[in-house]
Amino acid sequence: MPRLESCGIGIFNPILIMKRYGLIGFPLTHSFSQRYFTEKFAREGISDSRYDLFELPNITALPDLLKLPGLRGLNVTIPHKLVVLPYVDRLDASAEKIGAVNVIKFESDSSLTGYNSDYYGFRQSLTNWLNLLQRTPHELQALVLGTGGASKAVTVALADLGIAYKFVSRTKTDNALTYDDLSAGLGDYHLIINGSPVGTYPHIDEAPALPYHLLTHHHLLYDLVYNPIETKFMQLGRERGAATHNGLRMLELQAEKAWEIWQG
Repeated sequence: MPRLESCGIGIFNPILIMKRYGLIGFPLTHSFSQRYFTEKFAREGISDSRYDLFELPNITALPDLLKLPGLRGLNVTIPHKLVVLPYVDRLDASAEKIGAVNVIKFESDSSLTGYNSDYYGFRQSLTNWLNLLQRTPHELQALVLGTGGASKAVTVALADLGIAYKFVSRTKTDNALTYDDLSAGLGDYHLIINGSPVGTYPHIDEAPALPYHLLTHHHLLYDLVYNPIETKFMQLGRERGAATHNGLRMLELQAEKAWEIWQG
């Protein structure tokens, strides 16, 4: 596991053990988390902590990572938010309700608790955006693109805000429309949320297969992707007059929530 070695696993000074935090997922070339927390530590004068990226192509490599001296907490991203569940000892109410984990806290007894801060980050950022646009949640119905771990957090937040929603997936199920189903029109679904990784750097020319020509100034497009700042999904919506929002503020909010969990 070369990336783990490069982050210092196996290099252990018994006199000083840094408090270690990090992100697991694959790939991690698009992540902002390391820079975010490194800048936070510098800004707040936290000199005994560091944050690293741990690329894990397969979740089965997690037990080896957990042996890293000083490890206090992990963020979890694609594709491990669901498959990490068996590796934690308990779930916080947020993760249990959503069925996905994006924060792991190392307890004082060495057990692991799984949390979901995506819920908090998405709900708060969406609420702030709707207030700015003077749109109320109860007037909206939503389409959620993708059915992965991030989308699960999104739909729980939508339900709690009173926003009805439908999943959109490449495969038709009892709970999801397909992209082909949307060709007949977007109906009353004025809030469209991209919960898939489509359009993430370096695949910046890709976008979910929506009928973009049917979008109007009434539509709101929220992309959980934050790199690039404006995705193709957002660009195509903006060109049709839709309001757009990327996932950066959600990410900042969920990162601060993760820090609060680790320090609590």
